[in-house]
Amino acid sequence: MALPHAAETVNWGHHLVYWAGDREIGGKMFAMTDLDGAGTGVLWFHCGAERFDELLENDGIVPSPYLAKAFWVTLQRWSVLRPREIDEELHRAHALIFEKLPRRTKAVLEMPLKERKKLIRDRKKLLAARASDPRSNAVKASKNRPEASKRTIKKK
Repeated sequence: MALPHAAETVNWGHHLVYWAGDREIGGKMFAMTDLDGAGTGVLWFHCGAERFDELLENDGIVPSPYLAKAFWVTLQRWSVLRPREIDEELHRAHALIFEKLPRRTKAVLEMPLKERKKLIRDRKKLLAARASDPRSNAVKASKNRPEASKRTIKKK
């Protein structure tokens, strides 16, 4: 896809997911296609609150399962919109999601490619080290639930 900072991954076994920003640095998905054709529809994308109702007026466009609250729609077949319109909707979806990315993620995306890849590699190593250290998981759990360490059993 010829969009700035767009990436593609295969997720959930059979969905090609399009990301605004790399998933590994906090990017967010803006569209999906079903690779095996077994799901509902052929293309899911974010359209924003303003376009949501307008797009749903078209026969063959329905709210996306599980994602409708976030203003995603599903094309039930490719012929619902012309190719140029699909391209415009995907550009709009990318722009809407990219706008919502955190400043930190945008800053990483602005880095030169070599620096960005090094940062991602270092971050993965750090996360892997944390995941393999059982002490860090216990510390993390107690930080997330401080009330757990203060619990006492009440006697009746």
